[in-house]
Amino acid sequence: MSLSKPSFNSLPLRKDGPHGNAWGLFGDQDQCGMLNLLTPATTAAAAKEIIDGVRISTDWPLDRMSKPCFGRAPFSHTIKTKAPRSVNDDSLAFNTQSSSQWDGFRHYAYQKEKLWFGGRTLDDLLTSDAIGTNLWVENGGVVGRGILLDYAAWADAQGIKPDCFATTSISVSVLEQVAASQGTRWRQGDILFIRTGWVRAYDLLSDTQCQALADLSTPPAIGLESSETTLRWLWDQGFAAVAGDQPSFEAWPCQNPDFWLHEWLLAGWGMPIGELFDLERLGEECRRRQRWSFFFSSVPLKVPGGVASPPNGIAIF
Repeated sequence: MSLSKPSFNSLPLRKDGPHGNAWGLFGDQDQCGMLNLLTPATTAAAAKEIIDGVRISTDWPLDRMSKPCFGRAPFSHTIKTKAPRSVNDDSLAFNTQSSSQWDGFRHYAYQKEKLWFGGRTLDDLLTSDAIGTNLWVENGGVVGRGILLDYAAWADAQGIKPDCFATTSISVSVLEQVAASQGTRWRQGDILFIRTGWVRAYDLLSDTQCQALADLSTPPAIGLESSETTLRWLWDQGFAAVAGDQPSFEAWPCQNPDFWLHEWLLAGWGMPIGELFDLERLGEECRRRQRWSFFFSSVPLKVPGGVASPPNGIAIF
């Protein structure tokens, strides 16, 4: 689908709705937002990225954060042996946002108006499966051409040492420098990945340091700048979804609530936000090939009315 989007300046599309909303862009009954850009045509085009079939997982282990941030419950795995037969079952219990995750449209609302994507209320969500992540799967998942902007590798080359555990904002001008250094260009419907280096930094923490981070009520983290410039850039590029390796796509805590990316992207545009993706091997493979585009496939859990989900993501070269 080549969509002729209205300009950023024309937002909000639904004038009786909150700031920045794009409600109705794909019809009044739409529940998939920018994922509508992922069509059979974009999938077929993205498949041309596959040259030799090398596959890279983008998921962290579900139990990697034994001490999750934001007060979330840790992963639990129980194996039940069905003796006397040599048969096992297992049960999982976990918060869908305690490791690699897609934030779904039920996750975050416009905070002042208390409205989710498309103008849905909390009562709408609690009495139906509206805007659940299951609808993403029923429409083919998050499958298309992926683009990696490897900020961490660029910063290493520049001798820059950002603090991943502080509110470190990455601006659009820096992202454009990263893209230029890679020779990377994007097209409408691409799935954007940004490697900040947070996962790499977290892997170097001791158990005590991980616990100290989890104990913070608002653990600060590196991420994109919350600004009109960032939102305008994301809108103009026409990404279908965005993801990073940090715990919040925007630098946390949000430094400018007027341009809170979670509000605008999830509740306003219906653009999935991926967080805590493991982009380390992906970055290595991109640097080895000197190519930062790839075929990407993600099929979230098919939970009716799902709020969020592990991505089950694979990049294929």
